[in-house]
Amino acid sequence: MKIAIIGTGNVGGALATKWANAGHQILLGVRDVQNFKGKELLINPNTSVYTIQEAVIQSDVVLIATPAPLAVEVVKSLGDTTDKVIIDSMNIVMGRGPLGFSNTTDAILANTNSRDVVKCFNTTGFNNMLEPNYGDIAIDAFVAGDSEKGKKIAQQLALDAGFANCYSIGGNDKFQLMEQFAFFWINLAMFQGQGREIGFKLLKRQ
Repeated sequence: MKIAIIGTGNVGGALATKWANAGHQILLGVRDVQNFKGKELLINPNTSVYTIQEAVIQSDVVLIATPAPLAVEVVKSLGDTTDKVIIDSMNIVMGRGPLGFSNTTDAILANTNSRDVVKCFNTTGFNNMLEPNYGDIAIDAFVAGDSEKGKKIAQQLALDAGFANCYSIGGNDKFQLMEQFAFFWINLAMFQGQGREIGFKLLKRQ
């Protein structure tokens, strides 16, 4: 799969690493191809760098992993997103997000022509994306969105990154719930002193 990653910080870098190692072709979309965060990602032969629009044009899937306040600016820079699946991994934290929106995924939908937009990879820390295993148990991921195509792809990419499963929690109306779940993890990890090495697992009684 050809995946454009917009945002090469902690989350984008972690997923770029896992997906490139799984055999996907990673296209880092950056403003300046000569000077950008995450140059070390190019060590992997499955990873290359392009301008944002060049990366999107060549990709099947676009992951947006930039700071939430930049959501609208970034999505407007993507160019033509027709037939592209867009995965939003951003969160509004402490009120810092795109003006006029309660979550970043609605902001993306309002500013792109793709309807295949889902929210995933936002409910845990980047450390858990690099290493989702706790002993012999892998944690789970979660996805929301109306697009069945988008959810199916996000779920497969979660498995490729090493998560045990990726559960759908509903449609577009659950974007806000996804961000609340993310803040639940942030609250435990940062504000309640549990630390980043915590993750969530859905258990089912037989």
